[in-house]
Amino acid sequence: MKDETPLPDRIASVSPEERARRQREVDFARGSVRHEGGILSEDIERLNARYIAGELDSDELTAAILTKVGKVAVVDDPPS
Repeated sequence: MKDETPLPDRIASVSPEERARRQREVDFARGSVRHEGGILSEDIERLNARYIAGELDSDELTAAILTKVGKVAVVDDPPS
């Protein structure tokens, strides 16, 4: 059965130009991984597709990928 869950409103606000930019960004990253001898998993490719569609922003994509590969993103507090 196909998932009919509506996507967030922000997806509608991603312009065709932004989708194309995101696609180029993902294609570049995929090429870089392949150049190093790796292949992206299906899970990561699904996350990339969600990013291209506008369902995730760049920070959300990064956090989701780090979670998938078992790494925790640590954000240092800025110096006082």
